[in-house]
Amino acid sequence: MTEKEKMLSGAFYDSRDPELLAMYHKARKLLKAYNYLDSENLAERGRILSDLFEYKADGVWIETPFFCDYGANISIGENTFVNTNCMFLDNNKITIGKNGLIAPYVQVYTAIHPLKAADRIITEDKSSRYLTSTKPVSIGDNAWIGGNSVIFPGVTIGNNVTIGAGSVVTKDIPDNVLAFGNPCVVQKEL
Repeated sequence: MTEKEKMLSGAFYDSRDPELLAMYHKARKLLKAYNYLDSENLAERGRILSDLFEYKADGVWIETPFFCDYGANISIGENTFVNTNCMFLDNNKITIGKNGLIAPYVQVYTAIHPLKAADRIITEDKSSRYLTSTKPVSIGDNAWIGGNSVIFPGVTIGNNVTIGAGSVVTKDIPDNVLAFGNPCVVQKEL
């Protein structure tokens, strides 16, 4: 099993694997071009995002700056808007449905590390590396994720959901609800 296959399966993997580093460097080049591109150059913006992401539907708009690890594990549905300074750590799949609103400074994480330092840090030849595993994140259609929210690995957010600003989403959120808080909990049905 390759390190990429391990990463996407949720097994511990080596993030310094040559294949993963090549994906990382490709993403850095594309992000640099995208984040410094004239906002009126819509054709080039669309081309870069299509090259960066696994899937980008029509009408996707991503404000700059935007950050991700690989890009290749991100799929975004039609007419979804991602506002400025978002960070998508796509060490596993991040899927966002159609008509989504992702507010500024939203962070979507898929990477997990062991909690205990002795389990997390591997020291070899006077250098250290860190055990990492992953879980995918899914955000349904018509979702609105409020600014400064953090979405944890393995979380599924349903369709027609509003997540209030500043929320820390640690567990799945069902369809058709307003949820907010730290930790994020359902407040009412919509």
